[in-house]
Amino acid sequence: MINKIIEFSVNNRMFVFMGTLLLLIFGYKSFQTLSIDAVPDITNTQVQINTQVKGLVPEEIERMVTFPIEYSMNGIPGVETIRSISRFGISQVTVIFKEETKIMLARQLVSEKLQNLELPDGITPEMGPISTGLGEIFHYSVAAKNPEIDPEKRLIQLMELRSLQDWFIKPRLLTVKGVTEVNTIGGFEKQFFIQPDIKKMSNFGLHFDDIENAIESTNLNVGGGYIQQTGEQLLVRGVGLLQSFEDIENVVVKRLSDYKVIKVKDIAKVKFDKQIRTGAATVDGQESIIGTAFMLLGENSRSVSAAVNDKLENIKKDLPDWVELKVLYNRSNMVDATLGTVEHNLFMGAGLVILFLLLLVGNLRAALITSIIIPISLLVTFILMKWQNVSGNLMSLGALDFGIIVDGAVIVIENCVHELQKRGKSLGRELTRLEVKETVTKAAIEIRSAAGFGELIVIIVFVPLFALTGVEGKMFGPMAQTFIMALCSALLLSFTLVPALAATFLSGKTRDKKPYLMELAESAFAPALSRALKFKKIVLGIGITSIVLGLVMFSRMGSEFIPQLDEGDFALQFIRPANINTENSVELQMLSERVVKEFPQVKTVFARTGAAEVATDPMGINISDSYVMLNHRDDWPDDDKIQTKDDLMKAVKEKLELHVPGQVIMVSQPVELRFNEL
Repeated sequence: MINKIIEFSVNNRMFVFMGTLLLLIFGYKSFQTLSIDAVPDITNTQVQINTQVKGLVPEEIERMVTFPIEYSMNGIPGVETIRSISRFGISQVTVIFKEETKIMLARQLVSEKLQNLELPDGITPEMGPISTGLGEIFHYSVAAKNPEIDPEKRLIQLMELRSLQDWFIKPRLLTVKGVTEVNTIGGFEKQFFIQPDIKKMSNFGLHFDDIENAIESTNLNVGGGYIQQTGEQLLVRGVGLLQSFEDIENVVVKRLSDYKVIKVKDIAKVKFDKQIRTGAATVDGQESIIGTAFMLLGENSRSVSAAVNDKLENIKKDLPDWVELKVLYNRSNMVDATLGTVEHNLFMGAGLVILFLLLLVGNLRAALITSIIIPISLLVTFILMKWQNVSGNLMSLGALDFGIIVDGAVIVIENCVHELQKRGKSLGRELTRLEVKETVTKAAIEIRSAAGFGELIVIIVFVPLFALTGVEGKMFGPMAQTFIMALCSALLLSFTLVPALAATFLSGKTRDKKPYLMELAESAFAPALSRALKFKKIVLGIGITSIVLGLVMFSRMGSEFIPQLDEGDFALQFIRPANINTENSVELQMLSERVVKEFPQVKTVFARTGAAEVATDPMGINISDSYVMLNHRDDWPDDDKIQTKDDLMKAVKEKLELHVPGQVIMVSQPVELRFNEL
């Protein structure tokens, strides 16, 4: 079979070249649409059920909301685990399904259960976005360029900013392809508060229910059909929606017998005031509004982040002059850095292959032919990854060893060069093009077993990784799949493209002298081999002893699940006393941010305290997740104490512990922090 493939490739080189060109085109298109992220997403198939519960304490929320929802999910097929959490104002139930369950089927099954669930009036559970634990790919802030100092004016300013976010920015971002949710935290929803006067109410015999019923019955629009007049049809409607303080103040609460009416303004004051909130957002030591874009499951984080960034640039043009829209975190920056690492490996691998083949074989054309296999096999791998829905990340792409991948091509091309030189010397002349084709075919067929079995052994080494399940399977499975795809691609090219290129571009000229490096290696290897054969038992004993010592030392070495990825920035998690109130927690957070901002290496720092609007992460108000964005390394000032990011993190933590006591500080990285919370 392989013999016929090799013969066909040499005799039909143009067909092989055209097929390779098509693979290059499809490979590039596959790369453009390939799901790419910095690290593998280890999130299992799960559906979150979030319920906003106002006014109840966690114990009551657990009894009246969380437990009924959790109990009703037990009968769903394919459910592995159900976990829940109840905090003030929030109930979250997470339903984890078996890995083979499709996410849309899981959400449909959960939705059917929720429709038949009976909960207290006014409580409506909602499913979380169709995303994963690493779906938070973009953070941005909406703030005032000149924050108000007066507390009342600042409150109104934060309400206006929140309204801009909810009614102007968020709806436009949701139109971006690949964005499934835009979560909002911080500020205050614009709400009108009615503050009754108890004495005046008692004078008129009114209760709180009277005010509530009057507002509800007045605050609506009604339709009145239509009227036909002079050949026209006019629609009739009654407009009653309340839009201002004056509208609310003029609502009639009670009619007296002497044709007088009691209005809201007669018994209460109407004003803006703070709502009861479960979370807050801060940026550089000031309260602000933070929006978080969630990526749809399976989308390309790099392209979605870029699209969100472009959309925000368009939105900025339509915002009022006093509003500042600022990008805080863009996942595509880290993804681009990861791709830069892969690109570096690609060029370094190709360069080293060319260099060593040139030194060992002494043939520049042979070295170039082998190095071409690296990018081509990588593009073919992209096609297979797209077909198998394998994401590109640091584990799957960064783990590719191009030296191993082109091993088969090196063996084939080296034997082709060797046989061409050998036949040229025997004939004493330059080979004709037909003789080159015959020699290349013979050489490739002759070495096929060595090339094939060498790659097959490496493939077998990676096969046990497919037996891993759970988090380990999600982490290392894509790496094994990608590596095997790349090996198979390179092996196929070794028996098709390499012989075709060798038969086309390798010369039939003979060489009178071997490369210097090969002569040096042979002169050093021959005596060592002869001595080793004389003392076989000693050599065998040294080998066995080395293996035993290696196993002993390996068992005592430190280990980690995966190597830590340097994300460029870092994160701080603040844990404060559990009974702290919202205002004090926010004040401590703003003070902490001002301390961090004093470091010239820090570009910006922002944080989310407590739970957001869509409580995908239902933190208590005593916990803040802070993200510290750093300036480019070239812009750091000269400082003997702070040379690296680790030095900076250590210095920041020490200064925070000194100036802002009463909180526990954990240092991490943005994506790593999300890993720890999954």
